Amino acid sequence: MTFKELGLDDTLIKAVEALGFETPSPIQEKTIPVLLEGNRDYVGLAQTGTGKTAAFGLPLIQQIDVDYRAIQGLVLCPTRELCLQITKEMKSYSKYKEGVNIVAVYGGANISDQIRDIKKGANIIVGTPGRTIDLMGRKVLKFDTVSTVVLDEADEMLNMGFKEDITEILEATPAFKHTWLFSATMPREVERIAQNYMENPHTVTIGTKNSTAANIEHQYCLVSGRDQYHALRRFIDFSPGMFGLVFCRTRRDAKEFADKLMADGYNADALHGDLSQAQRDSVMNKFRNRTLQVLVATDVAARGIDVDDITHVFHVDLPDEIESYTHRAGRTARAGKSGISVALVSPSKAGRIKLVEKQISKKMELVKAPTGNDICGQQIVQLIQTVHDVEINTKGIAPYLDKINEELSNFSKEELIQRFVSVEFNRFLKTYEKAGDINLEPRGSRRGDDRGERDDRRSGRREDRMSEGSQNSKRVFINVGKLDGFENKGQILGFICNQSGIDGNSVGKIDLFDSFAFLGVEDGVGEKLIQAMNGKNIEKREIRVEFSQDKPRGESRDSREPRSEYRGGSRSSSGGDRNRGDRDRGPKKNYSSSNSGGANARNFRERRPR
Repeated sequence: MTFKELGLDDTLIKAVEALGFETPSPIQEKTIPVLLEGNRDYVGLAQTGTGKTAAFGLPLIQQIDVDYRAIQGLVLCPTRELCLQITKEMKSYSKYKEGVNIVAVYGGANISDQIRDIKKGANIIVGTPGRTIDLMGRKVLKFDTVSTVVLDEADEMLNMGFKEDITEILEATPAFKHTWLFSATMPREVERIAQNYMENPHTVTIGTKNSTAANIEHQYCLVSGRDQYHALRRFIDFSPGMFGLVFCRTRRDAKEFADKLMADGYNADALHGDLSQAQRDSVMNKFRNRTLQVLVATDVAARGIDVDDITHVFHVDLPDEIESYTHRAGRTARAGKSGISVALVSPSKAGRIKLVEKQISKKMELVKAPTGNDICGQQIVQLIQTVHDVEINTKGIAPYLDKINEELSNFSKEELIQRFVSVEFNRFLKTYEKAGDINLEPRGSRRGDDRGERDDRRSGRREDRMSEGSQNSKRVFINVGKLDGFENKGQILGFICNQSGIDGNSVGKIDLFDSFAFLGVEDGVGEKLIQAMNGKNIEKREIRVEFSQDKPRGESRDSREPRSEYRGGSRSSSGGDRNRGDRDRGPKKNYSSSNSGGANARNFRERRPR
């Protein structure tokens, strides 16, 4: 099938052909004819890199009435990078259709420039939720004329905490609009959006629901935590020419791994929340231009990355939210190419492999970290191939040939080969000449029976082992909770580990409330938490960590409603006029209308700036 057969007009066909597209991808083939009809809501489930932007962008552009100078289309996406990418692609599609004005609005950029572009007459807005809300509050964006709303990477937006913003934006659009929702996975939150704001949507699934691309090899390697960096290096060295992403759970880990790689001579850098927007843009430009071979990133920082030809994705431990694995792995094998996803997992966490397999509907292959001999053999083959294929610049080296021949005249052919190979190869020989085997066996195989799976399941129940009353655990109070944007236990665990440097395995049961939380911790960890966290600030409010009583004071067995002394102090919003666009790079503050926060929480919600 061709793009012409899908029903696109001549101006769009001309633009598509100019871009070099010949045949539509599966998501485009099944989506474009439905959306061109323009008479119903739509849900499209497909992996990153399958051509979703063209699938919704081309029909949206075709339906724009260029004589009607008003906003007719709105595209919401999770990050600045994705916002810019979608805008760039849609402008290329509309190149030959005069009168289509597409404006990108996102945090981290001059809002005055964006306001000026909107007032020139935008008919399609591509925006991140935070900046879009900002411009709505300033009365610059009004969506009463919008006929189509696109939610791109809907699961990513909800994972980043933009649920309330999306709801507020959708409620500001007309009832007659159509909503097109695109997502890589379909968790319950995305289904809820579809149920609440869409009417009998046409649904298309490319591949298996919640799965990753078929051409990704999913692998995992069992190594101890202290050997994860060494394993990562071995996989990189075993794959000459690899171009990869490394995912870490915390920004501290991302910075540490990137620093180690750079110190060991790799072209690597880190992408995390501590970087300014200018630094982030610089790192991303180097990665897109392949100046970097390896980019180390956290999940939040990497959202919206759209870089072609990534060959490998490495996971330094699996993500807290299993759905995030789909997005991580989806950074490779784009546009029909193949890729490899390798998780570096300790045996105690191997039980999570089954959760990933259930999520992606595939088995993950247990692989070994390459040995020193494997790596040296692979590198020597690559070196020989490079020498064999090199293009000789006869004219360029001619002036130097006499000097070269004079200096090398005393060496035999065999000696010359050994010396030239050694120039490139000695580093690997030195690194791996005494390298041992760092691979670990699954627990069940060490016992020679089938109990490994049960052991892994038991390792995943550390909350029960470390619950209140356990001999080897203590209970710690921290005055941050849901009102600070932590919508689930995984988010607050990641925040605490990132701020304090403790291992997430040392934290057990977490009780998360509106304005505070309790954590079960191993002996010695509580003291480290108190020392590391006390005195730090969140939203200009001082964090307080202390050992709790044996039982939370004032906690009812039925309602578990905490007393006011655990509310953690004032959450005044007196920090000035906030730029909500900046939240595109971090967790959203969730000001939910829960009843368990008490009067202080209600007052805070009433005072929060709009």
